[in-house]
Amino acid sequence: MSSADLRRLDREIRQTTKKLEAVRRGELWPLNGSERRAMARALAGGAYKVARGRSAGRAETQMESTTSAAEMRLNAELTALHSERQRLTTEAARAKAAKKSKGWW
Repeated sequence: MSSADLRRLDREIRQTTKKLEAVRRGELWPLNGSERRAMARALAGGAYKVARGRSAGRAETQMESTTSAAEMRLNAELTALHSERQRLTTEAARAKAAKKSKGWW
């Protein structure tokens, strides 16, 4: 393991955390393409319904489910990144211990 790998993982963890916070605040920039399309469809459909004087409840539900799916996706990415970082750290510790145990004997 090199420190460059850990720095790369740390940077990705920070970026994913920022994306997760943004999704929780209701921002759209961290969404992937299919999630953005789903949000646009729901927004357009809801606006059409409201313009016609009807309820936009179904569109709101669709937007909420898309947001929660994006949040779950980002949580899964964050968990995977943390576990990968832990694996790299453990490997480095084992390698260091093996090297140290050989000693100069």
